[in-house]
Amino acid sequence: MSTFTVPARFNGPPSSGNGGYSCGLVAKALEGPAAVSLRRPVPLDRPLEVRPEGDDKATAFADGELIAEAVPAAPLSAWDGSLPSLAEAHAARDLYDAPFTGEFAGCFVCGRSRPDGLRVYTGPVDGRDLVASPWTPAVWTAGEDGAVSPEFVWAALDCPAYFALHGNSKQVSYLARQQVEILAPIHPDVEYVVAGKRLESSGRKGLAATAIFDATGTVLAHGECLFVVPLR
Repeated sequence: MSTFTVPARFNGPPSSGNGGYSCGLVAKALEGPAAVSLRRPVPLDRPLEVRPEGDDKATAFADGELIAEAVPAAPLSAWDGSLPSLAEAHAARDLYDAPFTGEFAGCFVCGRSRPDGLRVYTGPVDGRDLVASPWTPAVWTAGEDGAVSPEFVWAALDCPAYFALHGNSKQVSYLARQQVEILAPIHPDVEYVVAGKRLESSGRKGLAATAIFDATGTVLAHGECLFVVPLR
């Protein structure tokens, strides 16, 4: 059994961890591709116990409550379709219209009030059913090997899925499940493009694909995210 803590600065909603960042930490408990389901909001600055359950499952608990589950997953389908250029990503970011107040204004990935965050501001790509943003990872995202740590890659692939599904509608929706594959190292101080596209929606649920790629159009990481609109 191991433990990890989500520092308060890596929040999504004001009082819980960013979903993608949290999923990325839980996924480390398994070798190979994994899908992580969030069962409850991830507490901040509190130890979470990760309990391996054989080779096919790992669970994370806080104060005896189940927070997340990770299971091995089949490889994701390759990103299907064209990728926006860096110029298109910059133009899309200019159309990002998330509010400066509200549930996600302080999210460390996409929050407008978080200049100290990842600053992934995905707006609509003109003429295409995509959202995109440039992203230059900060030096503090690097791990011991010099590449961006996996949990920050998972985080960067989370919020673009929300905007692919909901755009600038201000609809409250939460990450319920995420799967990510990192195909090649992503490095700090290099400009990349992050993109997202809707795959399907049904009722309160929506599935979106996201990807990070370099200036040559090579996909370096990609994922799928399931979002759920809460019952009111």
